[in-house]
Amino acid sequence: MADLVVELYGTQVGVLSGPWRSFDFVPDPAAVDIFGLDSTILSASIPLTAVPTRARKDRRQNFFRELLPEARMLSLLAQQAGVNELDVIGMLRSYGRDVAGALQIWDPAVPGEPKQPALEPLTAAGVADMLTHVQRDPLGNRAATGKTSLAGVQDKIVLARTNESWNRVIDGWPSTHILKPRSRDHPTMIYDEEFGARIARAAGLTSTATWIEEFEGVPAVVIERYDRSPDAPQGRIHQEDFNQALGAAGNQKYQKYGGRVSLERVSRVFSAVGDEESLRRLFGLVVVSVAVGNLDLHAKNISLVHRPDGSMTLSPAYDVVPQAHLPTDGEIALAIAGEYRHSALTLEHLVAEGRAWGLPDAAGRAERDLTTVRDIARSQTPYPGAHPGLADDITRFTGNLLAGRATGDR
Repeated sequence: MADLVVELYGTQVGVLSGPWRSFDFVPDPAAVDIFGLDSTILSASIPLTAVPTRARKDRRQNFFRELLPEARMLSLLAQQAGVNELDVIGMLRSYGRDVAGALQIWDPAVPGEPKQPALEPLTAAGVADMLTHVQRDPLGNRAATGKTSLAGVQDKIVLARTNESWNRVIDGWPSTHILKPRSRDHPTMIYDEEFGARIARAAGLTSTATWIEEFEGVPAVVIERYDRSPDAPQGRIHQEDFNQALGAAGNQKYQKYGGRVSLERVSRVFSAVGDEESLRRLFGLVVVSVAVGNLDLHAKNISLVHRPDGSMTLSPAYDVVPQAHLPTDGEIALAIAGEYRHSALTLEHLVAEGRAWGLPDAAGRAERDLTTVRDIARSQTPYPGAHPGLADDITRFTGNLLAGRATGDR
């Protein structure tokens, strides 16, 4: 097989060369001319250079490895493709046409390349079948024509929405929505996620839509992808998560595993380029996550958007899922002012974290966001399938924080 072509915004930026155990990303000199020497349009951790340095090889490998899902979903995709799940090259050869962001990765030696992407219209019964049989068609991929990869551990499918109808994506057509079925182990989670997304929108952290929809009696939470737009080149907007940006792999997305990620390290990416607007939104995301009990704000749930002009910004919020009621250890993924225990967090912790990033108005911002969250929790009702005490929990968390008490104070 040939080297894998790596395209970004319709431009070949390089190739993935070599066997999967020792592959490397080799930039295309023409891309360096187009985007500029040391451009970070591909990744904050992989500046485009004329000659890649050996010292950064692990970062380059990690960036592409982190485009793949985790755990069971990774295993299912590997089985479908007939490759080892550690074989990054084999996996991207099979599923690199529709990944997070604006990348398209493909093998020019594969018969039929370059592909002609297409859509397959679906009935409600067809969507229900895909949601019910995620293990059969992981991420909605069919063995012959599915080309989609998406990070994460949850069961999900991706579809494209056109003219008020749902479609399966074929041969790399850009999927526009993520659909997650109800979990057997955590049946309230899709409804909890919808309420968390509702609060994130009210706090100005995202404008993308999230809703609950039933397909022939099969419920799912439907999430509009922020990295897709009909106005963007080829319908895609480039992004990378902070595992990729900080060189962390897999479970290193949690601060306690390896110490490569932290909120302070995330904030440094924005403060280094003077992006105060992204710093403020990042702080709002942290405050809202604490307020709703989102324990899983890890490095793969925070991302950068890379615009075609080479500038970057914090992505819209996603996966803001209330989880404090679940049977976990009660710790958050990234410490806030050194504290991991959600129940022990106070407004003082939040303010100290924000000020450490260089936000002198952290106290006022935290109080405004907490008030917004409390008002939504008091005035709006989660879906009936949500955790029964969800709104009451969020009201209690925010009330405690605003009063200077610990989040979990009863």
